[in-house]
This record gives sequence, structure tokens and C-alpha cells, in this order.
Amino acid sequence: MNETQVKENKIITTTPVVDKKDSTIVETKKNIVYQTNNLDLWYGDHHALKNINLDILENEVTAIIGPSGCGKSTYIKTLNRMIELVPSVKTSGEILYRGDNIFDKSYKVEHLRTRVGMVFQKPNPFPKSIYDNITYGPRIHGITDKKILDEIVEKSLKGAAIWDECKDRLNQNAYGLSGGQQQRICIARCLAIEPDVILMDEPTSALDPISTLKVEELVQEIKDKYSIIIVTHNMQQAARISDKTAFFLNGVVNEFDTTDKIFSNPADEKTEQYISGRFG
Repeated sequence: MNETQVKENKIITTTPVVDKKDSTIVETKKNIVYQTNNLDLWYGDHHALKNINLDILENEVTAIIGPSGCGKSTYIKTLNRMIELVPSVKTSGEILYRGDNIFDKSYKVEHLRTRVGMVFQKPNPFPKSIYDNITYGPRIHGITDKKILDEIVEKSLKGAAIWDECKDRLNQNAYGLSGGQQQRICIARCLAIEPDVILMDEPTSALDPISTLKVEELVQEIKDKYSIIIVTHNMQQAARISDKTAFFLNGVVNEFDTTDKIFSNPADEKTEQYISGRFG
């Protein structure tokens, strides 16, 4: 059974893991990355998120599922404060990132967005070369040395599993790539600033099945280095790639548990109905 300890604004989850060599139990500990406490959010008079309490652990893939309009995308856009670009938005409650309240007036949003990258629903490469797409963030942060930029480009493209497809065309416009390749370029652009967390808002919804599979494989490959939060309408995708799943319904977290538990034995009837396709 998992044990959870709260220490210095961090949740340390101890997970028993069986060592296959000698069948002993090895304990792994993961710190909390995001802790959402009593979060409410309104678009004008519309109460979009209601008393959200959710903990995201490091080096895991957390899937956010639920029907359209339930608050999934709104929630992850609060995690990097992008939601504040909507003038009518107001919030109450708190979101702690690594123990610091991101809504605190002294908290710099620039720092947050350096640590928390985002990949959107549709691939959105800049109308620039592949090389300039990847180096855009590092250059903004003051890196101008060509040798260092070259290293960042290679490392990021390899991290996004697209180096071999792009290494001979770095100076070509990223718009010349396929949709799936463009999305992996966007992931590489995100990796270039070495984030702590990657937010993904339905990153494969505009992709064909083969490109979707490549992105899913990539997510599995990089989760040991990053904490990944992914919004998806695809139940099979959530089941395939995530460690934890949160089911949002009408602006509340209806259920949150391990993905295996959510998909095999959910505690709530509405969760079971949604996953089995009876609504949504």
C-alpha cells in the first residue's frame, strides 16, 4: 500500500517496487510538482472550475480526461497562468509549484513559463527554419554562442525523437514538415529551454494514427526527465501512456487515481459510464 507523507510543502509518495532479481521491495520516492488547493475559476459569471484539489507528482504522466466543456484545458492553462490572458477570468484558492504559490503577486510569470513548457492541440511551429524554431527560447534567455546553440538543437531534436529526420534540413522552413513532424518540432522547441514540466493540450488530436503513436512513444521515453500533464479525449491514449488519470466533470474532479484503477475499477459510477462511452 502507498504511504504519503507531507513534509515542507512537498508530498513524498513511497511506492513499493519489486526488484525482479531478488524479489525484494525497493521503495521509490517522488516529490510533488503541483499542488492545487481549493481552486475555483470563473469566466465572468460562469463558474468553470469548482474546488479543485489535485496533486501532480514528478516524473509521471498525468492524464486529464472528461467531456467537452468540463474544464480540462482551463485547468492546465492555470498551471502556467496562461489563463490570465482571458480578461474576464478570476480565481480563488492556490496552486503551488514546487511549494511556491504561483498566484502570489511576487511570483514572476516569466520564471514559471521557463520551467513549465506547453504543447498545443495543433502544431504551431514558427514560420522560421527548424534551427531557428529550436533556438528561439535559448536566444531569448541570452544564449548567443553558436556552438552552444548547435548543441541545444541536436540535444532537443534527439530528445523529441526527430533528429534523424531533420539533421540534414535544419535551415529549411519548419512548415515544410508533416503535421506529426511539426508537433515533434514543437516538443523539441519546448525541450530546448529545459523545462521541469510539460503541459500537453490534446497534442495528437490533429494527427494521423502513425504520428500519434510516435508522439505517445516519445511521451513514454521522456517522462523520466519531465513531469507531463496531458489533456486528451482519447480514452485509449490515456490508458496507454499515463500513470495517473483525473476525470473532470462539470468543472470538478470527479475522480483521480492511478490509471489502472480508473480504467479497471473506478470508484464512481459516472467515471465508469464516461470511460465505457455511455456519455461524453
